[in-house]
Amino acid sequence: MDIVIRASIMFLFLFGLIRLMGKRELGQMAPFELVMLIVMGDLVQQAVTHQDFSITAAVLAVLTFAAWALAMNFLSDRFPRLRRKLEGAPAVLVRAGRTIDANMRREGVDQDELSSEMRIAGIARLDQVAWAILEPEGKISFIRKDDGEVQNADKGGPLDQ
Repeated sequence: MDIVIRASIMFLFLFGLIRLMGKRELGQMAPFELVMLIVMGDLVQQAVTHQDFSITAAVLAVLTFAAWALAMNFLSDRFPRLRRKLEGAPAVLVRAGRTIDANMRREGVDQDELSSEMRIAGIARLDQVAWAILEPEGKISFIRKDDGEVQNADKGGPLDQ
């Protein structure tokens, strides 16, 4: 039972930490951040199992993390208001060719990053953008003024809606 309690505490801690990191940070990881997450995984394992290397301890820890993940998904699906807290909400960064500076600051997106994502999506100028929306998973979706085509910044192709 000790392992289940420890795994629950670590799951909730990591969940909160990831939510605090923000959308863009999760969407764009530097190599150092990837290494940090791998090392953090080992530290979490040590904290959860308390150096218990048995198969039972590992299975209990993994099942506890899976149960919490399923519980979060269930709560998110069942309660739409809670979904915004658990998963985040889209944020409008550009409306009618003008940046919304308060949203960009809050979401940690600067002008250079927005310009880079626009180029990836095949958009040359800000005045070509009707909407730029930072999605909860960290991608920026663009809706062009000229043809209304929805573009995904990571793929450069139309989004399925």
